[in-house]
Amino acid sequence: MTAEHFEQLYVEWSVYAWTTWSLVSAETGNDMLAGELLERPAILGTMLPSRLLEKGATVTFLLRSTSVFDGDSIIQKYVQSGHARLLKGDALVAADTQRAWDVAGVVDAVIFTVGGYPSFHLLKGFVLTPPNLVTQCFLNVICTMPTQSDAPQPKIIAFSSTGVTPAAHAALPLPLKPLYSILAAAPHRDKVGMERVIAHCAGWHWDPKADSEPSVEIMGQGWKERNGLPAAGTLKHALVIRAGLLTDGPSVADEIAKTGKGKSYRVSENELGGYTISRKDAAHFVVDALTVRWDEFNNKRVNLTY
Repeated sequence: MTAEHFEQLYVEWSVYAWTTWSLVSAETGNDMLAGELLERPAILGTMLPSRLLEKGATVTFLLRSTSVFDGDSIIQKYVQSGHARLLKGDALVAADTQRAWDVAGVVDAVIFTVGGYPSFHLLKGFVLTPPNLVTQCFLNVICTMPTQSDAPQPKIIAFSSTGVTPAAHAALPLPLKPLYSILAAAPHRDKVGMERVIAHCAGWHWDPKADSEPSVEIMGQGWKERNGLPAAGTLKHALVIRAGLLTDGPSVADEIAKTGKGKSYRVSENELGGYTISRKDAAHFVVDALTVRWDEFNNKRVNLTY
């Protein structure tokens, strides 16, 4: 499947700044759900939807504030052409994620890049508000995911982080360990919750010691019994991407495509011990994995870094 076949919906809401996730539908009648939450700075910004739009996708954004793209000339160009549609809604509200699925119809894939920035509390240190932002948004998305007997199960691509579990943290470069322990502890606890949901639904092995077991504060009481949650082992097409520290640098992969020179990013199920990855290269990998290399990355949890 190529990106030209996708109609994409982006769902956006704000916590500290503005955020999005997105839904994509295909011209053939099968739809694709892609989701992204944008922070300050954004996890992937508009780089991922822009890549899909430039390849001929149609993107529908569900936004807490539809004015968020008023000054974005790239998105506005596609709004004017009808390839980008702006809807109002909130990914923390299950009724809004349900409406997003309803608008998209039969869905081919979900791209979920929700994330949040911690704030400093005098007594508690760096905290995330709400502490289960990512986990609950993901639960809303997956629990309202429609099931159609005549449609293939959607692909799920979810963004996480290197160093997110105890085992992954142990494999980080030494200079990153204190940074992640202090600044990223709260967001990482939340992302582990999202990964726990995916592992449960996909039937992946989960080691409470190496991976850690998220608290009730993150998961919610009785989360496995939530209405609409796919049964254990029934999610057949999932990819978790543990990305390095995201930067605003150029896309090395794009430069290599132009010049034939350079060293691209690395992707592996094994720990890589890398430091960073640019948002542009992260977006490059998502589009490449989704449209070209899905068979290679389906049902895997990979690390993405230089």
